[in-house]
Amino acid sequence: MMESEIVGAAASAGEFSMWALFLRADLVVKAVMISLLLASVWSWAIIFEKMALMARLRRKARGFEDEFWSGEPVDGLYEDVKEKPDHPMARVFVSGMREWRRGHVDGKPTPGLKERVEQSMSSTFAREMERLDRSLGFLASCGAVAPFVGLFGTVWGIMNSFRAIAASQNTSLVVVAPGIAEALFATALGLLAAIPAVIFYNKITGDIGRYAGRVEAFADDFIALVSRHSDRRPS
Repeated sequence: MMESEIVGAAASAGEFSMWALFLRADLVVKAVMISLLLASVWSWAIIFEKMALMARLRRKARGFEDEFWSGEPVDGLYEDVKEKPDHPMARVFVSGMREWRRGHVDGKPTPGLKERVEQSMSSTFAREMERLDRSLGFLASCGAVAPFVGLFGTVWGIMNSFRAIAASQNTSLVVVAPGIAEALFATALGLLAAIPAVIFYNKITGDIGRYAGRVEAFADDFIALVSRHSDRRPS
C-alpha cells in the first residue's frame, strides 16, 4: 500500500516527459541540455553534408577516370575542365597539366619538368584533402567531450537531489526522483550527441582516406604517362 502511495505521489509531482524534465531543471542543467542538443544537431548537419559530398566525389571520380582512360588525348580533357574543375581529382589533373604545358620551350621539356609536375600535383592534393577534412574536428571533439558534458549535468542534478533531501528531511521517491531523472536525462543527451559523432567520424575519415588513395593513384598514373611522353620526345 505504501509503495502505491509513493508512486502516486511521484506521478502527481509532475510528468517525467523529456520536456517536463527540461522545464524542471535548473539553469545549469538546462544549459548542459541545450548545448548537447545543439552539438547533436550540428553533428548531424556535418554528417549529412560530408556523406553527400563523398558520394558526389566518388561519382565524379568514376566519370573523370573513364574520360581520362578513354584513349582520347588528355589535352582535350584539360581544355574541357581547366576553367572550372569541380572536384579534387580534376583540380589535381589541371595543376599537373598546367605545369606540364608551362615546362616546354619550343616543344621540348625543360630539365626537372617531371619533378615540378609532381610537386604541383602534390601541393594541390594536400590542399584538397585539407578542405575535405574541414569540420571533422568538431565530430571528433563532440564524440570525446559530449559524454563528459552530460556527466557534468548528471553530477549537478544529483547534487540538486541531495540538496532537496537535506531541505525537506525526506528521502522518499517524491523528493529524489525529479533530480535523478534530470541527471539521467543529461547523461542520455550526452550519449545521443557522442555516439553518432564517433561512428560517423570513423566512417567519413575512412571514406576520405580511400578517396585520397584513389586520387594519389591517379596522380601517379598521370606522372607516369607524362614521363613516358617526355622520354619519347627527341632530344
